[in-house]
Amino acid sequence: MFNLVLVHPDIPHNAGAAGRLAVATGSRLHLIRPLGFSLDDKHVRRTGLDYWQDVDVTVWDSLESLRESADAAAGFWYLSTKAERSHWEVAFRPGDYLVFGCETKGLPEPMVAAAGDHALRIPMKLGGVRSLNLSTAVAITLYEALRQCGPEW
Repeated sequence: MFNLVLVHPDIPHNAGAAGRLAVATGSRLHLIRPLGFSLDDKHVRRTGLDYWQDVDVTVWDSLESLRESADAAAGFWYLSTKAERSHWEVAFRPGDYLVFGCETKGLPEPMVAAAGDHALRIPMKLGGVRSLNLSTAVAITLYEALRQCGPEW
């Protein structure tokens, strides 16, 4: 099982899609305030379809409070277009945290810099697009982690 972390998400459809991915893979979703929407919002429920009530979701006041409560052995991986290392170059472990930033700003640059070799990017063709949709990036990274670890299902 993996942990999906959305830091300050703005778009309810992305949180709903990440929630649906969490249910489909037995992962846990963590949302870091502030959120750009209400969790009661019909858009979150609609995107999560009838699965939203099954999402294992926790809302945190800060990423620091999540990190303090996390298992010390778990890895935190910070996804950013500003990172140098590809998500294909690391060995994910069950229980790891995959951390994604806000749709419009991504993760703060100081956070990405402080992550060192735990800052990852999804490779994209040069001159193509600036970034991927948040829920697409979550899916790509999560399924690479699952591929490496061989899910029990």
